Amino acid sequence: MTTFRFATSSVTISGRVPLLLDASTIDHFSVRHEFTSPELPLAGTKNGAEHDVVLEERAIGFRLDRTIFEGVHEDYDLVSYASHPVRLILEVAIESDFADIFDVRRKRLLRRGNLQSSWHEKAGELRTTYTNGSFKRELHVCVEREDSHPEFANGRMQFVINLEPKQTWHSCVEWLPVIDGKRARVLPCSAIQNRDPEMATGVLPAVELAATGHATLPRIWRQAVADMEALRMADFAVRRSVYIPAAGIPWYVTLFGRDSLVVAMESISGFPEFAFGALDRLSRVQATDDNAEQDKEPGKIPHELRYGELASLGLLPFTPYYGTADATLLFLIVFSYAYQWSGDKEILDRYRPNAEAALKWMLEYGDRDGDGFQEYKTRSPVGFYNQGWKDSHDGIRHEDGAIARLPIALCELQGYAFDALLRMSEAYEIWGDTARSGELRQRAARLYEDFNERFWWEEEGTYYLGLDGEKRPIRSVASNAGHCLASGIVPSDRASRVVDRLMQPDMWSGWGIRTLSMKHPSYNPYSYHLGSVWPHDNATIAGGFRRAGRHTEAQQIAEPSASTITACRNSGRAWRASRAPIRFPISGPTCRRHGPRPRSFAWSRSSAGFTPPAPRRSSTSTRTCPTGCRTSR
Repeated sequence: MTTFRFATSSVTISGRVPLLLDASTIDHFSVRHEFTSPELPLAGTKNGAEHDVVLEERAIGFRLDRTIFEGVHEDYDLVSYASHPVRLILEVAIESDFADIFDVRRKRLLRRGNLQSSWHEKAGELRTTYTNGSFKRELHVCVEREDSHPEFANGRMQFVINLEPKQTWHSCVEWLPVIDGKRARVLPCSAIQNRDPEMATGVLPAVELAATGHATLPRIWRQAVADMEALRMADFAVRRSVYIPAAGIPWYVTLFGRDSLVVAMESISGFPEFAFGALDRLSRVQATDDNAEQDKEPGKIPHELRYGELASLGLLPFTPYYGTADATLLFLIVFSYAYQWSGDKEILDRYRPNAEAALKWMLEYGDRDGDGFQEYKTRSPVGFYNQGWKDSHDGIRHEDGAIARLPIALCELQGYAFDALLRMSEAYEIWGDTARSGELRQRAARLYEDFNERFWWEEEGTYYLGLDGEKRPIRSVASNAGHCLASGIVPSDRASRVVDRLMQPDMWSGWGIRTLSMKHPSYNPYSYHLGSVWPHDNATIAGGFRRAGRHTEAQQIAEPSASTITACRNSGRAWRASRAPIRFPISGPTCRRHGPRPRSFAWSRSSAGFTPPAPRRSSTSTRTCPTGCRTSR
């Protein structure tokens, strides 16, 4: 996957900007804009002499339909409602800068290479090439099925259009990225009305959630299915229904390790295909060597894979980048999930080498100082400082607001490791290696004891956020402890205390559990990780509450969070009866950690009481839950 930017800076009719009447998203890949003409000064003749003609406002109808596939297809349609013939000039201003997605996000457009454009009159194409050393990208803007031939001058493609009363005019403009000599594909003309098979629904198997007495859950489930299908990336598809979804639009249209695995875990009750896709694609880019520049070590699962200019030229380490402390642990958990929910032992055998490499990384590289705990510390000069799911540079702070020093052992990493050890112990038992199985169970037991001795915060009734580089407790009340509940590393006599602490007013906003306590000096509800409310975080915590037997509190989290399912992540400001949550804007569907879409599956699973079953020899088509909800194929 690669991303670069192009823009049509303006569309004009005879030098005037058309009047926008309506702009509507038709589908996840299409949008329609309806315009009409402003008052237009036109050249005319009277008694054989030229004189100005003023065409009244709203005399011309203009529709612009846009669809996106690998490239962008635009349909331009005009119709004249004037009482006399008119001559119009439609101009499309074209600009392309090939800015890298990271530059666009930082709003710092820096051209590092050379940009050249050429107009091909006969073909009706504008070809623009960007080169920077070995990095090369092209964009071809092509006119198809036009009712009048285009011309190009002064950065504008123009059409001279002569319309009789009630006459229509049409042209297609296609924006085609060219990578490695291959032009992108686009959808056909009028695809906005006639849904193309390439973009059809039904990519995922038909799974419905039947919820007795709960009208909202099935609707949320169906919307989540539609959105996850919209995020399908053909480049990372194993087959039609087995794929890794894009982590989010527009910034995260690529392969992410942690995000893909979290999606797999949260959607496992209805769509184990995401787990199969994650195992397949991530195993292919699992590290086999050591490279400090990429925070790469043998057996490690990557954080992110990019193909843009900055990554391709080595200016950023994302080819791929491995700076994540939890993706490798989550890979082991999803490995187990995939087997448990399918009952297919062949999955265990197929990915055994990858799982064993990931386990080896966890035991050797994940534990950087041999104390039995998982820690992270970037080795790359351009790597991430924090490498848990709260990976913003300032996301992990001491009680006084100071940023914790590396290496950092986060509490949830220990829970993931505990869960992974038990799951791999089970796998070795299935493989017939009882000695290795027993060894891993003993390791899990030691981690359980050591964790509860070193991380427990008696005064607050929860766990420390982590241990810093000097092994000092990070005394900050944060949402991370809820992940420990979900992993099973919390003893029953402490689990209820953790639930109670997370539901205190400084953590519970009314819309969800805050990432950081309101009492903390660094609390900021508008920040990335210092007080905002994240759907994936709360979905995991709700599962932890259920595991602790606190079903009422789990439902208390699920209900308001489900009602804000269109939000990306929410401000951590307190709930008020008259106020909706403050939503952080997104441009389209997202499955990234702060996005709601796979969380919808998790909310449904949490509300319904789903838990991963024990390994079984055959799969079942209907999964029943205590409240009468079920997923069925």
